[in-house]
Amino acid sequence: MLTLDKVYHASYVLKNVIRPTDLIYAPNINPDCQVYLKTENLQVTGSFKVRGAYYRISQLSEEEKAKGVIACSAGNHAQGVALAATKNGIKSLICLPDGAPISKVEATKRYGADVCLVKGVYDDAYQKALELKEEKGYTFIHPFNDEDVIAGQGTIGLELLEQLPDMDAVIVPIGGGGLISGVAFAIKSLNPSIKVYGVQAAGAPSMYNSVQHHQIEVLNEVSTIADGIAVKEPGDNTFDLCSKYVDEIVTVTDDEISTAILTLIEQQKLVAEGAGAVSVAAALFNKLQKKKKKVVCLVSGGNIDVTILSRIINRGLLKAGRSADLNIELLDKPGQLEGVSSIIAKLGGNVVSIHHDRASEGSDINACYLRIVLETRDHEHIQEIKDALTQAGFKISK
Repeated sequence: MLTLDKVYHASYVLKNVIRPTDLIYAPNINPDCQVYLKTENLQVTGSFKVRGAYYRISQLSEEEKAKGVIACSAGNHAQGVALAATKNGIKSLICLPDGAPISKVEATKRYGADVCLVKGVYDDAYQKALELKEEKGYTFIHPFNDEDVIAGQGTIGLELLEQLPDMDAVIVPIGGGGLISGVAFAIKSLNPSIKVYGVQAAGAPSMYNSVQHHQIEVLNEVSTIADGIAVKEPGDNTFDLCSKYVDEIVTVTDDEISTAILTLIEQQKLVAEGAGAVSVAAALFNKLQKKKKKVVCLVSGGNIDVTILSRIINRGLLKAGRSADLNIELLDKPGQLEGVSSIIAKLGGNVVSIHHDRASEGSDINACYLRIVLETRDHEHIQEIKDALTQAGFKISK
């Protein structure tokens, strides 16, 4: 049974293990409300997950500790379990999806765990972990559907109430639902007037669908850059707690998540992974109407795979109108390129790359195509450049 006493006990146990993360005022995220960022991306192991994992392992019996623990994870829970087990002198085995970022796999090993890579996504790793649990007698540490884990995550709610007691709302990422269940339970138990909102990736809306339809639903597949919340099925405990304590759940697209990651880097000098940035994406794109309110976005993790960071930034630049691709049809004669470049320069666009190609079969014999990649200020700036090129007689193709 999840109780407030258990959340307070978790806070006591974790006192010398985790760091109380900063709450940062971020006025430029959304000018319509006062946005604050709860920086769990700066937590030990780079994610909130260490809270629940450590508290759960701290409550094991001596017999359970002797057998060792097993867990499954998209990456962050793995690191939390590995650290907690190693600190307590316990052997740990972690099952990870084979598509988990290499950085998360290597970090898990560095914290002292053995790793078993499983073909598929989180749910496939979960099934493999259950098989090995039965076979070897390990104690299974569930990433979200466990009351001790949920209580550990709920300690964030206690910190928020101390840091910003007059907050109006908190926006929390949802994968399996352990984080938001703990945060919502703690906050609503102490101050029911504070709104708790959840955010899922549009490509993995398992809790969103389940709460909407008042029953647990399983997705056939998940597809999102937010690998940390790519969960096909919520837990029964987390579903019940979300249904009771969470006010509303919304979804954000991968483009919106990419823009949020870029915004956090540029404006706040913070690195967040996709799962950690969904709360900021919800605030950034007005998924929740909170005008003139004090809103906390929980940035749940910062363990982004650096190999895809550049792609995510590029996607965010395109979404924000900071980058543009233009395909311009020209006549193959002197002065055409100069005409295009002078218009772009005059309007303050910066050419990043340029590709000139003569037309393909079926086009006018004197035609050629110019593909230009530009750095721009915003979508209005892109349209201004397009309009000026069109007015000068240049044809912009799709």
